[in-house]
Amino acid sequence: MNTRPADTTASRGFASGAFACLCALVVLTLLWELWLAPLRPGAWVLALKALPLACAMPGVARRNVYTLQWASMLALVYFAEGIVRGMTDAGLSARLAWMEALLALGFFLCALAYVAPFKRAARRLAREKKR
Repeated sequence: MNTRPADTTASRGFASGAFACLCALVVLTLLWELWLAPLRPGAWVLALKALPLACAMPGVARRNVYTLQWASMLALVYFAEGIVRGMTDAGLSARLAWMEALLALGFFLCALAYVAPFKRAARRLAREKKR
């Protein structure tokens, strides 16, 4: 029995959406902390927060379910940062923070939508093995 869900156009779309949001989030994070609105001038160390996201990019590009799962949990940290800084910062930094929150939420939702059929298939297989 095949327990792997079919690779439908919708699932490919969710995977592509997740990858696009992840790439945009990495670029936004780097631009924000290096050039556009750094917390302090010369504080390039904060740009290192893009590194965990960049580590997830190859797995997300390959549509690796495990990578999409852990990266979706990681995206919640960036979502929280975007909300907090969006509410506390001013000007360009606040707008960038809201963009970060939207991109992180977009990645999270696309990743969950892509992974959900795999999780359902795994649960179905576990139930069948118990019988």
